[in-house]
Amino acid sequence: MAASDETDPDRWARETEQAVLDHAVALAPRLGWNATMARAACAAAGLSEGDQDLLLPHGARDLAALLSRRHDDRAFAALAGVDPATLKIRERIARGVSARMEAGAEDLEACRKCAGFLALPHNAELGLKLAWETADRQWTWAGDTATDWNHYSKRTILSGILIPALTMRWFDGREAAEAFVADRIENVMTFEKWKAGKDFEAPLRKVTEVLSRMRYGART
Repeated sequence: MAASDETDPDRWARETEQAVLDHAVALAPRLGWNATMARAACAAAGLSEGDQDLLLPHGARDLAALLSRRHDDRAFAALAGVDPATLKIRERIARGVSARMEAGAEDLEACRKCAGFLALPHNAELGLKLAWETADRQWTWAGDTATDWNHYSKRTILSGILIPALTMRWFDGREAAEAFVADRIENVMTFEKWKAGKDFEAPLRKVTEVLSRMRYGART
């Protein structure tokens, strides 16, 4: 049984956010992804300007984040029947990115408008943050358990694939985007092979050794 509003005080906010997002997706092809669209979407969902300020204080930016997370959820729902353990790492990443691209393609015109919005200089950091969120969820689904610097390098690299891949999917079509992803994953695997033969902690150990000698003297 679903929780009641009394036991789940955030339920109204979650449901209303999604309702506003539905209107935003429908309105964006005509109005663009901007403050005007955000206000129109909120009005269509029955929200006053005061309600909007409480629920979506950053307007179109908040809606862009909601859209990205909806597409993440949609992608992983599509991957629910896939056991990543049966795939090679490159196949897991390719399947994950492909699923994410197609999840957004269902709202193609809205995604095109949102991509233009996120490309504006003052929204660039939001676009990077959302790409990182997606990359993190993809690597987690792929079985990554790294807790050292590899955790961050993998997500940074995948974010760098996702941003242009999604843009290509929205504007150049699926075939071009899939080809781009295949090439970039090959680059990633080449990097991983190179990295496997390197000892990136050696400089840190050297610094630690020098500091130790400065404090305690040379070993006898």
